Amino acid sequence: MLSNREGQKVPNVTFPTRQDNEWVNVSTDDLFADKTVVVFSLPGAFTPTCSSVHLPGYNELAKVFKENGVDKIVCISVNDTFVMNEWAKDQEAENVILIPDGNGAFSEGMGMLVDKTDLGFGKRSWRYSMLVKNGVIDKMFIEPEEPGDPFKVSDAQTMLHYLNPKAVKPRTVSLFTKVGCPFCAKAKAMLQEHGYDYEEIILGKDVTTRSVLAMTGAMTVPQVFIDGQLIGGSEDLAAYLGVA
Repeated sequence: MLSNREGQKVPNVTFPTRQDNEWVNVSTDDLFADKTVVVFSLPGAFTPTCSSVHLPGYNELAKVFKENGVDKIVCISVNDTFVMNEWAKDQEAENVILIPDGNGAFSEGMGMLVDKTDLGFGKRSWRYSMLVKNGVIDKMFIEPEEPGDPFKVSDAQTMLHYLNPKAVKPRTVSLFTKVGCPFCAKAKAMLQEHGYDYEEIILGKDVTTRSVLAMTGAMTVPQVFIDGQLIGGSEDLAAYLGVA
């Protein structure tokens, strides 16, 4: 049975990592001493739930976590440092520190190392999240011991709600642009000035004109969406934001 370790110190482990083509040892003191840290651990890099929901959720809410007293967000997986580095690039997870628990030492010390040889994974971490304050575990959310890969309580929203039930989540903003478009540059500048993080979808690289037309009814860019609502072009965005 997986044990809740609230009130205990995190295991004392040193992680060999690869940074700028050099080996760098990162200790648990480096990660946790005198800091408030959110940790989430998962079965493996590049796996479906981990890549589509778990890591992106924490990466997207990083700014809100910081506003609520969190110094850093750490993702731990039983993978080697090369895999974790490539996964970080693939996910564009610049707001999360990905730590390779290649030998499973940290996961074993947490009592979370499980056998997934039936999937060809060998020993991996069970999925969980925790809030660590100065190296001591304040709160843990451990996924239920069910068949498969349950994902019910270790998500970013659950942790954020624990920290602050009234925390305001960021708006979801996407905009279609094209290279060299001055109106697109204006729209991005307005979003930045108003503190909006956004996803930029570049015409000709990520999508076609036909895709923009199908989604917005227009062939011009930019086309801005906020929380799933089509705002429109740069002038429409200015009106939405109240920019003179």
